Amino acid sequence: MDRRETIKSLFVTSLAGGLVLQSCAPDKVDSVEVVPADKTNVYGRTPEEAKRDKDLFSEIYFTEHEIETIAVLSDIILPSNDSYGSATDAAVPDFVEFMSKDLPYHQLPLRGGIMWLDSQSNKLYNSEFVKCTHEQQISLVDRIAYPLDAKPEMAAGVKFFSLMRNLTLTGYYTTEMGIKDLGYKGNQPNVWDGVPDDVLKEHNLEYDPEWIPKFVDQSKRDVQAQWDDDGNLIS
Repeated sequence: MDRRETIKSLFVTSLAGGLVLQSCAPDKVDSVEVVPADKTNVYGRTPEEAKRDKDLFSEIYFTEHEIETIAVLSDIILPSNDSYGSATDAAVPDFVEFMSKDLPYHQLPLRGGIMWLDSQSNKLYNSEFVKCTHEQQISLVDRIAYPLDAKPEMAAGVKFFSLMRNLTLTGYYTTEMGIKDLGYKGNQPNVWDGVPDDVLKEHNLEYDPEWIPKFVDQSKRDVQAQWDDDGNLIS
């Protein structure tokens, strides 16, 4: 399994457990509503919510350098492959910008984390993170991407990277591109031809032969049932 597939599996597991973003939220926050970073008119929003969204989109929190750093880091977390684009192709930096304003408690950890990243990068390579070579960037990220292997002095970086990874995956896999990457198709109609014979036999059950063509015959699935005046099924 490649890195992208591994990350996808981690996201699906976290989503199923309701852990995405909540692991970084204070106890007072009960839920997180994710708003697409590229829309201000979202179906189902109340006028008050729509106004708040518009106000948030009109604000700018991160500097150009910070957004560039977020972009580089998010693409390291989730690069493109032969079938789908990278995190920046799905506008993840815009999503992170929006979330920092929608949930202000993310602001200090994100800005402070970027400062920490640049500080470490300058110590190691005498350059800001975004100006380092890709190999140098990966080398630094490897020091904070695996909490169990990270050194104690990397604790701040580990926490920052964990937050960035959660935001990147949430931002990406809630876009059209990300949903297609997951292979999620939603609820779709299918053909049900009754309980399998082996299951019925296991429970000592069987269908009444008279009723099988009335209820299990899929060729009649679009035929509306007909009843007589006494409530008996005709067809």
